Amino acid sequence: MLIKFTPVKVLIDYLKDVRLELSKVVWPKRAEVIRLTLTVFAISGIIGAYVGVLDFALTKLLEFLIS
Repeated sequence: MLIKFTPVKVLIDYLKDVRLELSKVVWPKRAEVIRLTLTVFAISGIIGAYVGVLDFALTKLLEFLIS
């Protein structure tokens, strides 16, 4: 007995599986998402400031060495 797989049936089965898997996900609480987002922003800002200061210092050093 041959089972015929049509593109529509394959898509429907896939979407059912996706829905099933998404129902198993443990989603984070709103407070945790906000806390982690702020942490990422803070760390990004610190690293950005560090790179900016380093870039400025190296630029001034290079200007001093060239002139």
